[in-house]
Amino acid sequence: MVGQRVVVRRLVRGETGPTGGPAMTDLLGVCIAWGDGVCVVQPETGEAVSIALADIVSGKPVPPRPSIRQRVSARESEAHTGALWPAVERVALGGWELRCDPAPVGRVLKRANSCLAMGGPGLPLPQALAGIEAFYAERGREPLAQVEAGSPEEDAFRDAGWLPLDHGESELWLASVSRVRRQLPPSARPVELVVNGPRAIASVGAGCDPLAEGHAAIDGDWVGLHGVTVDPTHRRRGLATAVVAELLEWGAEQGAMTAWLHVETDNPGAQALWAALGLAPHHACRYYAPPSPDSSASASPVNR
Repeated sequence: MVGQRVVVRRLVRGETGPTGGPAMTDLLGVCIAWGDGVCVVQPETGEAVSIALADIVSGKPVPPRPSIRQRVSARESEAHTGALWPAVERVALGGWELRCDPAPVGRVLKRANSCLAMGGPGLPLPQALAGIEAFYAERGREPLAQVEAGSPEEDAFRDAGWLPLDHGESELWLASVSRVRRQLPPSARPVELVVNGPRAIASVGAGCDPLAEGHAAIDGDWVGLHGVTVDPTHRRRGLATAVVAELLEWGAEQGAMTAWLHVETDNPGAQALWAALGLAPHHACRYYAPPSPDSSASASPVNR
């Protein structure tokens, strides 16, 4: 048990419990010593507690407490993504958020052109769904909602007849900036960094068509990574990690402590890269669209 997180139930000498028997209390913490008739447990706060072995009623190991980053909600973590696309229009719909990029460059991104439907909307569901459809109709876009996979919100959209897109399911991965930086190998290639306020672009190779590139944005003490790409003819040469290292060094200088990014669930190569750097999945996202007689959810022009 020493070194493990445990919960210990012990007698409270001199006190009576609610049923008339001896009083008992539980203590959660890390067992730091066991011997000479005493168990010592270090709770998360305060001083270590010594418990006589004769007073222990029961005890068992418990899983380590998730990191503080894993304890934030999907809604809270997704809220940090807005820093990557500052031009996106954002309108509250109860507790949800309607998002639309008025002048997209290149692909129309689902994350920037969908309703962030995580957590309760704060208004009746039919009214919320109608609000989504009206918002995107006014802007000439197909209505789309981003939900947490397996959530009550996903069930609600499905029960209302909305259909999941057959592409674009992704996971938000995160880790501490310091942990990822420790995992990054030294870069043998020079990386150019262009900073524009809370956003930065790192690239390897000169010109308009770099060999590798990545974007980052700061939101509080979180730094988001996006669009890390490498020319197919120059992969497996450490260019992606060189770009990530430069972006996270910049992020750390801005005070960022948590790094995050979205990884599509059908991209095992990217998942392997980020797992090797110490990031881990926080939650999965799916996109839902209302049924239409003229088009199917899978025919949506919105890409990633």
